[in-house]
Amino acid sequence: MEYNKLTREEERVILEKETERPFLGKYDNFYDDGTFICRRCNNPLFSSKSKFDAGCGWPSFDASFENALKRIPDLDGVRTEIQCNNCGGHLGHEFRGERLTDKNTRECVNSLSIYFIPKGKELPKIIQVG
Repeated sequence: MEYNKLTREEERVILEKETERPFLGKYDNFYDDGTFICRRCNNPLFSSKSKFDAGCGWPSFDASFENALKRIPDLDGVRTEIQCNNCGGHLGHEFRGERLTDKNTRECVNSLSIYFIPKGKELPKIIQVG
């Protein structure tokens, strides 16, 4: 399957499940209106309306689009990894119970795993698995 071309740094995060450094990502302090999609396959993941400042150094969302994410117990046995439900690309981790929003959920996402489409712009076609 052909996906969007990734930089080596994006490959390390999305395919090799590394984490980008905090407070340096493009979307950490970014609040324009639109949709965040998977950088690898264009799957819509989050509305900008669900983004909030968690102060953690990574983009944080308290909701995702229905069936956009796959949640997997992390190898560390503590966290929950979130992946794109379409292509399996690593996005970051999910945290619950922090009471940062009314939804009590924080999807902590690497900026390198997502791409922003401004409101009013057409979303690119999803590159489907299989």
